Amino acid sequence: MKKFAFLFAAVFTGLIMVSCGSTKVSRVDSDEVIDLDGYWNESDVRIVCDSLIEECISSPRIAKFEGQQGRAPVVIIDSIRNQSSEHIDTSIVEKKFQTAIINSGVMEFVSSSTERQALREEKADQADHSTYDTAKEMDQETGADFMLKGSVKTIVQSAGDKTVRTYYVYAELHDIRTNKIVWMAENDSIKKVIKRQKAKL
Repeated sequence: MKKFAFLFAAVFTGLIMVSCGSTKVSRVDSDEVIDLDGYWNESDVRIVCDSLIEECISSPRIAKFEGQQGRAPVVIIDSIRNQSSEHIDTSIVEKKFQTAIINSGVMEFVSSSTERQALREEKADQADHSTYDTAKEMDQETGADFMLKGSVKTIVQSAGDKTVRTYYVYAELHDIRTNKIVWMAENDSIKKVIKRQKAKL
């Protein structure tokens, strides 16, 4: 009985020590590459987006449009689809594209379909409750010239304790009026070799 009580006390004390253990958090520079598990991460987003965005805003088709129309083209984002073998929040990629392109001044963006619906509801509410001078009119929206679409795909090869994971990120601009694809690019620079350590018995 004493032996059992001693064992119970030892286990209980160990659990308390584990639960009370401190957590160490270190802040690092946002440009520092941290890859803990070999899956898609923020460094990959930055590398891929920087490359594709630069190609997009320097496209001759974009310069041609501005020269012909006398204004910057207006773009709407459809979606960057995740067609990979893992969970990827592609909304981060979409927002990074949108932010960088807007800040470049080369193209302008209009709200997404979900955002437009919320804005229309707000304008309808203003029509009923806001003053005439401040209420925003319906039918004053800017139509998009192009739609930005894309996808993330992976090819995974495994042999023994080693896995090679390659990411393919595609982006393209569609002319909404003609349905023509006016620009397309891909980035396959993210390739990772992951070697899993075998569990020691």
